[in-house]
Amino acid sequence: MQFLLALIVAGPLLGAAAALLPAPPGLKGSSPDQAVLRHGVTVTGVILLATLVLAAGFDHDHPSRMQATTDISWIRALDVRVHLGVDGISLPLLVLTALLSFLCALHSYFKPPAGPAPKAFVALLLVLESGTLATFAVLDLVLFFLAFETVLIPMYFLIARWGGEGRRAAATKFVLYTLLGSVVMLLGLLLIGVKSGTFDMVALATDNGRGLTTSVQVTAVLAIGIGLAVKTPMWPLHSWLPDAHTAAPTVGSVLLAGVLLKMGTYGFVRIVLPVAPDGMRTFAPYLAAFAVAGIVYGSLACLALARPGAKGDLKRLIAYSSVGHMGFVLLGIATMTPTGVNGALFANVAHGLVTGLLFFLAGAVKDRYGTADLDTLAGATGAALYGRAPRLGALLAFAAVASLGLPGLAGFWGEMLALFGAFDPAEGLSRPAFLTFTAIGAFGTLLTAAYLLIVVRRVCMGGPRPAGETPIPDVQGYEFAAWTPLVALTVLAGLWPAVLLGLTDPAVQKLLAGGTQ
Repeated sequence: MQFLLALIVAGPLLGAAAALLPAPPGLKGSSPDQAVLRHGVTVTGVILLATLVLAAGFDHDHPSRMQATTDISWIRALDVRVHLGVDGISLPLLVLTALLSFLCALHSYFKPPAGPAPKAFVALLLVLESGTLATFAVLDLVLFFLAFETVLIPMYFLIARWGGEGRRAAATKFVLYTLLGSVVMLLGLLLIGVKSGTFDMVALATDNGRGLTTSVQVTAVLAIGIGLAVKTPMWPLHSWLPDAHTAAPTVGSVLLAGVLLKMGTYGFVRIVLPVAPDGMRTFAPYLAAFAVAGIVYGSLACLALARPGAKGDLKRLIAYSSVGHMGFVLLGIATMTPTGVNGALFANVAHGLVTGLLFFLAGAVKDRYGTADLDTLAGATGAALYGRAPRLGALLAFAAVASLGLPGLAGFWGEMLALFGAFDPAEGLSRPAFLTFTAIGAFGTLLTAAYLLIVVRRVCMGGPRPAGETPIPDVQGYEFAAWTPLVALTVLAGLWPAVLLGLTDPAVQKLLAGGTQ
């Protein structure tokens, strides 16, 4: 188990280095480009298999206990350690990251990205995977920061070199926002490490803030929270996200929405909640207020983009929807209750599955029509995917209703639990304020349903394909292979939420209790 977790974290880095080497003559296939793309599929496939073996060997009877741990001294002077481990909170995110990375590599093999030679593309994709997996596996504050920052450069180049119109400006904005937030976050992490005498996240969580004064906790939460809020992204620190998603290639958008946004909310749960509970309690009402503002703002922005004549971009609309969905995650965290935090973690995974599928579908629509502009797609009678590409239209409608939180699908449980948590927040938090936040969040679910149904009506409905019109291809075999796991897991999580909640709940209970359970 220890070896498996180390392989999962370091394997993609080794694969990235190998991708830059010349392909052996017998493995080139029809071209070196094909060989390196196949290499990406192989490496991500091996990492996914290792993650599934780790999940199968995980002690599901004790999900609150750190398992597969490695603890090696790295920088003795600062007491920085290579400390790895996985529990019920991090395991689902590891599996989600490995799955989406593999599906993106598979998609890229059959539809190579338009741009420079794919060697660098595959290498960057693997470095991105390694940094994200490390973020969810490390248990040292310094290592967490390094892993957190590792993903910035590969994502910058994925957008800047393989993106669409406006890609350089979008990539620069992405890096500047996240770097500035990370500088502030680093100060908060160092403050905790210096004042507590350790950077070990397990020891800090067990201490539960008892070794830190209230003023230190408040300062640390403010500094760390800003950095995490930028990556989440929390309104009003979200403005880098729509540009980045609009310009990014399809696989870049999938990984950005499906995995990278989760790093911010994971940091709130893993670090801020257990390490500085008093500081978190001070800022929880403000975090909840920003969260529900993001829910409403994201929905209103999507409604504005979806209306006829707005020249709204489908990918941009999905990006704004992420601001709203991550608002529910932040609201659940702000309640500081097991119900709310479990809902936040569930919504994290559900958003990764559903929004990853939505960006795959948006990329497929753009490939077929040459544009993601909703007015162009709608035209006079609608893009009419039901009549022109029925399976593609059905999948887009499925992803839309999953995103709006239809009961029986993954999107429902996270949002419902977050609202339930806000209905009865932790002791010391203002219940009237959180009841107001609950009402605003519930209103946001109605707005979410409104704009997603408008998108489905405009893009999917319309008359049959006119005689003589050039047909568009329906879902291809490789697309079925890349999308089917996301569809299946969305249904599974919706019908059997105990699979995920059974992992997260004991770990959350222990985390909020300061490691005493």
